Amino acid sequence: MNNMKLKAGVVFLAFCSSVVQAADIPEEVIQQSFHPYTSWTPDYPGYQPGLKVNKDNVEQYKDILDEALYYFIKNDWVSVDTAPTTKFPLSENYIEASRKNGEVAVAENGTLLNYTAGRAFPAEPDMADPKAGQKLVWNYQYGFNSGDSETIYPFWWTFRNTKTAKVERTIKFEWHFLNYVHRVDFDPKPAYAENPGAIFRGIYSLVKEPFDLANTQLLIHRYQDDTVRDDAWLYLGFQRRVRRLAAGQTTDAFLGTDLMIEDFEGYNGRVTDYTWKYIGTRNLLLPFYDHNEMELSSEPADEADGYRFVDVHGQGNCFPKVTYQLRKTYTLSGTPNDPNHPIGRRVINLDAETMTMASLVTYDRKGDLWKWFPIGKTHSDNHHPANKGKGVALDDYAVLLDIQAEHCTTLQFKSIITDDVNQPNLFNVQQLRKRGH
Repeated sequence: MNNMKLKAGVVFLAFCSSVVQAADIPEEVIQQSFHPYTSWTPDYPGYQPGLKVNKDNVEQYKDILDEALYYFIKNDWVSVDTAPTTKFPLSENYIEASRKNGEVAVAENGTLLNYTAGRAFPAEPDMADPKAGQKLVWNYQYGFNSGDSETIYPFWWTFRNTKTAKVERTIKFEWHFLNYVHRVDFDPKPAYAENPGAIFRGIYSLVKEPFDLANTQLLIHRYQDDTVRDDAWLYLGFQRRVRRLAAGQTTDAFLGTDLMIEDFEGYNGRVTDYTWKYIGTRNLLLPFYDHNEMELSSEPADEADGYRFVDVHGQGNCFPKVTYQLRKTYTLSGTPNDPNHPIGRRVINLDAETMTMASLVTYDRKGDLWKWFPIGKTHSDNHHPANKGKGVALDDYAVLLDIQAEHCTTLQFKSIITDDVNQPNLFNVQQLRKRGH
């Protein structure tokens, strides 16, 4: 244990020293990366904000829709309302940290060299760069859509039949996310000094309802070394015991939902588990909006403060009732390195300004369209009052829609960027047993 603590201390000191030694990114690169809409607005022939895209005009706007959304609109599963493109400014501390990343590089094994915090690769991706796809996924991996620390509660996962709109079941969770390193806003910065396991990020969830799943808990440790496999533990409330999840179980359906553990937040795996290819930059309609200006669900999800979820509509009530913006988007394709992986490839549409995964289209091993995973984004200034000034493009709604099974799991939730609850002692195996009893 002493050697592990020494190793963690060395890593921590390396972080601190690299802040001083690293070369700065040119300011014009930072401005282009974090403020692309200062003097430019995405456009497309015939498109005007406020337009409704439906089955009657979908062919005209096919090029600004991801492949799954085009399929749904064409088949009259949903129509999409649009709104003007708006800025989603991130934390100034995160941007400042990004200025120091002039020496960051991708190592031969796919891991990062000389990285401390912020956006690892702010420069525009280059089609001629064979590592461009990897670099974009690293930007996502160390992005700021959860800040340094996030609590999501309430969090409702609802199983829905796409053909009949029947609600089959709702699981109610609380979720917690904590960055141990690469921190920019919450103390300690840039890292917790006591981190003997060399953890990069902790994820913890607890099922509140229904009764048969109550107290089921999931704990995930992702390590600073991306070549080290995640550790994951599941506490089953009805068995009152903790079991370690095998690596392959991250691609099983999680608690009967349409999501795999690997699907969380768009992609919840190691960068080095996939081969990534940058496909190109395009302007796409993505679910970016102001939460407080949407037509929200009539039922308060949190009686204490009256917070209401994004509502649902469309075929099976599987689609977010929000407006879409035309936004600069980096598209990349990921192919699993494991030949036994159930997915053939993931096509990720990464919002250029925020580096968040706002749309993900999954294909099966035969190459057929399989699943769609949009993640709605609201800026933290236009959400819950507790998030104002946090500089985060908040996850605000998601759905995993299985096109082949004609089934979906909708995710409606309240995200709060806070470190009040999320401390390292929440993210350990002993805590699972304690909370379970």
